[in-house]
Amino acid sequence: MEIILKEDFKGLGYKNEIVSVKPGYARNYLIPQGFAWVANEPNKKIAQENVRQMAHKIAKRKQDAEAIATRLRQLTIQVKAKAGEKGKIFGAITPLQLADAIKGQTGYLADRRDISFEKPAKHVGMHKANVKLHKDVAITLQFEVVAEA
Repeated sequence: MEIILKEDFKGLGYKNEIVSVKPGYARNYLIPQGFAWVANEPNKKIAQENVRQMAHKIAKRKQDAEAIATRLRQLTIQVKAKAGEKGKIFGAITPLQLADAIKGQTGYLADRRDISFEKPAKHVGMHKANVKLHKDVAITLQFEVVAEA
């Protein structure tokens, strides 16, 4: 029996994909639980339209991420931290602090889980971080740690 998946289903397929399963599995589990539709002609057309619209949205998001990436590459983000006399900061810069600094200086809301450091930033000065803006767009961001007054 052919069905159309409503969401990604591990071991079976992805959202809006037409897959073949045993009739009992489809009628007794997948369709009643809301994981799938019957793959008749009207539902196939709906699924094809959903795939087309989703591809357009994904392309738009990637284009936006690339625009943000070019903007971030041109900037040096400044992160303020409490520091001692010799320039050593108390603790280390966290991804959340860097995400807040990016939002404050550019308006872009970066997810802290998409930020990683090459080396921990524990001193005042220039450092690098890897920022993932989209699944296909990632940049190395220069940021400067500045001592708070």
